[in-house]
Amino acid sequence: MTHRHLAHFATLLSMAFVAVAATAKPAPQSGVKEVHLHGYVGKRIDQCIEKRVMGQNADELILPFRTQKETRGRWASEFWGKWVQGAMSAYRYNQDPALFAKIKDAEEKLIACQTEKGFIGDYTPETETTGWDIWGRKYTLLGLVKWYRLSGDKAALKAACRLLDYTLTQVGPDKKPIYECGFYKGMPPMSILEPVMFLYGETKNPAYLDFAKYIAQASESPDGPKLIEKCDVPVAFRFPLKPGDAWYGKFNGQKGYEMMSCYVGLLELCKVTGDQTYFHAAERTWEHIVAEEVNVAGGSCSGECWYEGYKKQTQPAIHMMETCVTFTWMQFCERLLEMTGNARYVDQIELTMYNALMASMRNDGSQIVKYTPLEGFRREGEDQCDVHINCCNANGPRAFAMIPRLTYRVPAEGRIDVNLYIPSEATIQLGKRRIALRQETTYPREGLVTLTVSPDKPVQADIALRIPDWSKQTTVTLNGAAIDGVENGNYCVISREWKAGDVVEISFDMTARLLQLNGMGAIRRGPVVLARDSRFGDGFVDECVTIPNKEGVVELTPVKTPASMWMAFTLPVLRGCYADRTLDRYEIHLCDFASAGNTWDETSRYRTWLPLLITH
Repeated sequence: MTHRHLAHFATLLSMAFVAVAATAKPAPQSGVKEVHLHGYVGKRIDQCIEKRVMGQNADELILPFRTQKETRGRWASEFWGKWVQGAMSAYRYNQDPALFAKIKDAEEKLIACQTEKGFIGDYTPETETTGWDIWGRKYTLLGLVKWYRLSGDKAALKAACRLLDYTLTQVGPDKKPIYECGFYKGMPPMSILEPVMFLYGETKNPAYLDFAKYIAQASESPDGPKLIEKCDVPVAFRFPLKPGDAWYGKFNGQKGYEMMSCYVGLLELCKVTGDQTYFHAAERTWEHIVAEEVNVAGGSCSGECWYEGYKKQTQPAIHMMETCVTFTWMQFCERLLEMTGNARYVDQIELTMYNALMASMRNDGSQIVKYTPLEGFRREGEDQCDVHINCCNANGPRAFAMIPRLTYRVPAEGRIDVNLYIPSEATIQLGKRRIALRQETTYPREGLVTLTVSPDKPVQADIALRIPDWSKQTTVTLNGAAIDGVENGNYCVISREWKAGDVVEISFDMTARLLQLNGMGAIRRGPVVLARDSRFGDGFVDECVTIPNKEGVVELTPVKTPASMWMAFTLPVLRGCYADRTLDRYEIHLCDFASAGNTWDETSRYRTWLPLLITH
């Protein structure tokens, strides 16, 4: 064959490769493709999407960006970004075209508010970078970059970059220090770190990574929140307020929601730089929060600040368990889960989800409460910043929409994690194979979960089942045969070639247990905290009782659940200070914490921690 023939053959071969490349389909990307949740949790998510997400007038949230009249240091510029993120997460779950259209319209109208210099916000030119302006820009950036990721709309990415570029002309080295751009030791403006890292990921603009590193360094300045230096200090004591210091001021370094938002940003910086200093600071802070702040319902904070909430939870505190704190706690746990795969983060999410979060939303999904005390009653939050919404109504849907993506995860090639036990169906892509999963369960009402695994063809894979730490005795079977090595607080990993129709059964230990603190008692069954509610008409909910138990184990009897409640049980107790074992033996009712007080008026008083009688 001559050189000319060889060249011609090479050309034909090259053309053939090009033709194959043009027609070949890319290898399917492993991950969760579809999830549909049912039962109590699925219904609550659907209600939230229908009433709080679809029901929101987005034009009301955009109006402050059009007028740009803010001079009083308020936070109306956060509402659009919070709501639209919840809407996008909801769309990823339900794929509703009407919701997509609503988001698209809101994004385009928001982008149209951008000024020639790149600003998107509601502050006047004279007051930019003060109050909550940079905090609001954070939420705007998150709303824009996540829309770009969802839709591919380059106008959103361009708008986000222009806004961040403009911010870089105002804040940073040799400009206004970021910790001077807001309250609470500068934590609200510093939380812009998260979208800065997202935009760096999309653009690889070195200026964005430099700005992110600057924020981390600025945290450690004398006037900063010292997120790294003080990571081993209990969060309520990092900056004790002095006489005359305002709760709503720059000296308060205990603001929970904003602090966790900063650590979420530091974790994103760690992912890119590999600097474990940021991860260590976040992890140690998380451990302090669990040990010192998270209460029996998985909530935290009073007045939105850390306050040694664990040991003080039996005493009523002002503005307990803000829903923005609840969401951000779940978000913080989720980011740490992504980086570590440690089941302990899901344990905390589950506790918060079934109690603090589910309790925060009205029965029809139309409102999300601002504060959820452990006793008393619940009520609707006020409108804020002259907008018909408040921070928790805007932020709460993000927590509900988080649940589907947490239920099943594909953390690594060839592995599926089952994190939450909810009646559901899911379609999982593992390489070229598709696996259908179906969960049948009434969990946590009962402890049995049946998981049916149906791959399109036999596939070798690991299915990892989270075994909650509270389930002291858990059994797992595969096609009727027992699985060994099941440990609470860890994943039970079943590695095998899965075939269509394989069935895994999990039986959790749903023992009800008495928790005691400060002379009070609370009962938790599985992940669900129980409470008395005056609607049962079974006595004074605040009376002292003696709760029979054997080494902390409490015997409950399930009873028919009232229409407005999810779970109900009876418990025999001795009540009152006389506690005569004949005259004062009494049966009280308990319901799940989410159902307690869910009339949202003062006609139903509830109580989680019951006063215990001193008997010796």
